[in-house]
Amino acid sequence: MGGRSYEAVMARKSEIVKAAVGIDYSKFEEPGGRFDYERMMREAVPHSLEEIVKIQSGMSVGDTKLLSLDNVTELARRTAGGGKGAQILVKDEAQNLSGSFKARRAALSVYEAHRMGYKGVVAATSGNYGAAVACMAARLGLKCIVVQECYDSRRVGQPEILEKQRACEAMGAEVVQLTVGPELFYETLMLLEDTGFYNASLYTPSAIAGIETLGWEIAQQCRSQLGRDPDVVVATNAGGGNITGTARGLRKAGAKSQVYAASVDLSGLHMASDHDFNRKSFTTGHTGFGVPFTVQPDRTDVPRNAARPLRYMDRYLLVKEGEVFYMTEALAA
Repeated sequence: MGGRSYEAVMARKSEIVKAAVGIDYSKFEEPGGRFDYERMMREAVPHSLEEIVKIQSGMSVGDTKLLSLDNVTELARRTAGGGKGAQILVKDEAQNLSGSFKARRAALSVYEAHRMGYKGVVAATSGNYGAAVACMAARLGLKCIVVQECYDSRRVGQPEILEKQRACEAMGAEVVQLTVGPELFYETLMLLEDTGFYNASLYTPSAIAGIETLGWEIAQQCRSQLGRDPDVVVATNAGGGNITGTARGLRKAGAKSQVYAASVDLSGLHMASDHDFNRKSFTTGHTGFGVPFTVQPDRTDVPRNAARPLRYMDRYLLVKEGEVFYMTEALAA
């Protein structure tokens, strides 16, 4: 083990990540800065889509309902121009164990950790993913450490993130809470090295492959309920794993649907800024993650981030915070 200074840990980050996932990312690098993402996904994920469906089903994840939003569709048609206003459906991922679509990512990641003989998992997350990883780790009897970036320098925390602490701890996870900034990556690397646990990152190949079942299910359910594939599938975009996995699942199902990314427009606010940290209403799904992670894949805790959503999005939509609040209330009603 080398030194524990920030510089020393960063110098061996590839070595630490390799040991914590079992993947040598360098073997997929090619001359000219290219990265063979498709080969990495084929070789690093040892399961077919059908096998992943079975794994998730055995962990009470997946096969969520696709609901037709009749009132929202009527509202859209009433306010849109002539001839516009598509039928709108929503995939109710709150039905998953732990309450969000991130249970799909966590199920396969924790399953892989268990299969490969790791004694525990570490996940760096702002909220829902930590609860999902804690839930799946408890189900498979693995230890779990959740690292949260939740405080500014005045020790003022994001309420949305702090709320998830209770969910993680209720399922037996240890929660490490940090301030915004580079210490998140540093502390995560140190925990991985010190514990020898699996890196249950949002961006490993297994986490992305876990989302593929979402796109596959959307295609199958639309065919069953509507007799056709969806014209457009809209996915929230932050780090890029959601849209990447969903698009890959649609393609594996043979669907030709357009895939749109949607992020909350937080123009002028910087995600990693101590001054801006508590000025935003959303901890994820916003441009503070969505834009930089889309164009700079090495910003994440996995080299050559498995997200790379530019490969998969047909359009990038920005919505205002007020529009999100309005639609949240409309959906609840």
